[in-house]
Amino acid sequence: MPNEEVKPNLNEASTQDAQLAAESIASGEEKAPTVDFDADYAAAQQFSVSEVDRKGEGSAAAQAATAPKYKTSKPEETKTQTQSTGNPDDFVESAKEIGNSQTEGVTNVSDDLVQQALEKGERKN
Repeated sequence: MPNEEVKPNLNEASTQDAQLAAESIASGEEKAPTVDFDADYAAAQQFSVSEVDRKGEGSAAAQAATAPKYKTSKPEETKTQTQSTGNPDDFVESAKEIGNSQTEGVTNVSDDLVQQALEKGERKN
């Protein structure tokens, strides 16, 4: 791609400086800048790889920087099997335990419960 001249558009100038520059170029006071895409691309390629990576030290530094500081144990696989008793009473008992859990959310919200919560909130303030 050969050099291309930048053609500013006054309607697309996003800042006052850009508008002034576009007007100066349009009136001929200033020369329009040119862009050499091939040269810019080639220059960018030089900056895309650091010196450390050219020498091969980069991957060793990255390994050292990201290496874990502590050893972790391997997880052991455990198998849990439940025995089916075929007795519906066992299921009912289990459901009661879950339903009465103090850590589970309340499933029955009554007006009284809401009123108690409001009163507790007012007392703290």
